Formats: sequence, structure tokens, C-alpha cells
Amino acid sequence: MNNRTKHILIVATIAVILFASSIFTIDQRQQALILQFGEPIRVINTPGIKFKIPFLQNAVIFDKRIIDLAISEQEVIASDQKRLIINAFAKYQITDPLKFYTSVATQQGLSSKLSGIIDSSLRQVIGEATLNELLTENRAKIMQDIKDAVSNSSEIFGIKIVDVRIMRADLPQENSDAIFARMQTEREKEAREIRANGAEEGDRIRAEADKQRTIIIAEAKKTADLTRGEGDATSIKIFADSYGKDPDFAEFYRSMSAYKEVLKNEKTKMVISPDNEFFRYMNTSSSSKN
Repeated sequence: MNNRTKHILIVATIAVILFASSIFTIDQRQQALILQFGEPIRVINTPGIKFKIPFLQNAVIFDKRIIDLAISEQEVIASDQKRLIINAFAKYQITDPLKFYTSVATQQGLSSKLSGIIDSSLRQVIGEATLNELLTENRAKIMQDIKDAVSNSSEIFGIKIVDVRIMRADLPQENSDAIFARMQTEREKEAREIRANGAEEGDRIRAEADKQRTIIIAEAKKTADLTRGEGDATSIKIFADSYGKDPDFAEFYRSMSAYKEVLKNEKTKMVISPDNEFFRYMNTSSSSKN
């Protein structure tokens, strides 16, 4: 291999190295900032193959997508002096790579500053709201107020705040225990009142039922006595009419009824004279047979 060939290979190698150092690719999810000697000179927002001056310039790639930022748990005091443990998160998008690079440089640098802004905004907005508002439909307005406050304070970073949300808002454990105990006491009191009202209503219903029972029995007894009296009166009348029509038969019927009543028990024993008036019809019957 002669010197000319060697020189060509060296130049070709250097050219390949320079070309490889000058070319880079950006996809649709990315954007780039070109730095020259550490100073930003241009922003690239379109995807494709891009070029830069090798060794003099370098490209810093930023994400175009929405980025999540989790906020560490913190304690906030609401306007009604309720202490709350808040877990929140934010979603942001880098819209100005130049401003982003000059203000925070990296996502890690942004995280610390944006976390402080969100923490301050949470304390400010929630400090003007009550616990009940956080648990009702007013929660949406509170979250919008927090998002607006964070957006206004984070414009200098070249980002757009897409959303800020509270994942969880709990009372401290000691407060939760006290509230649970109070709720349990209130429920027990309510249960006692319900049982007492139920017992009172039960006594009232039973007393009303006893009253109605007494009235019904008295009315039934009254009706029975009247019916029995009418029956007895009718019976007496029928007997009297029968007695008037045939006195002998009436006397006979009365004697038979007396026999039936006295002798209905087989063990009944009577010590009486055979010619006693009580056996008048029996003796008459016996005489007729003789």
C-alpha cells in the first residue's frame, strides 16, 4: 500500500467520523436543542434526520410527551383547621426547550422546583377550603384553582401544566381514630334512640290491641247475653204457651227433664220413698203396666 492510498483511507475515515458526529435522528416524540460551546443556538421541533457541526455543537434531546411527576406526601391544614395528609401528582409537557434548558436544564432539576411550587399552591388553595368542600362536588373547582396557580408559577420553566390531581386526602391517624370513635358513639346513641322509640311504639300498639280486645270481648259478651236473654224469654214464652194449652203434658215434660238432670250420672244414688211425688209419673207408668 503506497502513501497516496494511506492518505485516502485516513481522509475517508476522518470524513466518516465527522459525518457520523454531525448526524442525529429525532422521532415524533422528541424535540432537540442545539448547543454550541454550551450555549443554545437553535431548537428543533420536527422529526427526521438532522445535522450539527461535529465537535463544536451537541444536541440535547427533550421529550415531547406528557410527563408525570409524583408529589411526596405532605400535611396541609384546611381553613376549618382540619389537618390533612395529601398525596398529589402533576402532569406537564415541555413546550419551550430553550427556556426549559436555561431555567432547569434537566427533568431532575425541574422536579425539585416544580414540587416546591405544587406544595405551595396546595397549601394556599386548600388553606382557603374546608374539609367538606374537598369531599363534595367543590373538589373539581379546588383542583382547577390549584392547577391555575401551578401553571402561573411554572411558565418560566417553558412547560405546560396539563393537570394537577389529589390522589388521596386523609386525616392523620390520631384524627381518624378520634373521628371513628365519635362516629361510633353517635351511631350507638342513634341506635339506642331507635330502639327506645321502637319499644315505645311497641307498647303503644300492644296497649291499643289490648284495648280493642277488651272492647271486642265486652261487645261479644253483651251480644251473647242479649241473645241468651232473648232465647230464654222465647223459651219461657213457648213453655208458658205450651203449659196453657196442655198442663198435663207440661208437667210430664218438666218431670222428665228433672229425671234426666238428676240421673245423668250413673253413680248417682237416691234414698227416697217410692211413693214420693218425684216418682209420680214412674209409679203411674208401673200401675198402667200392671
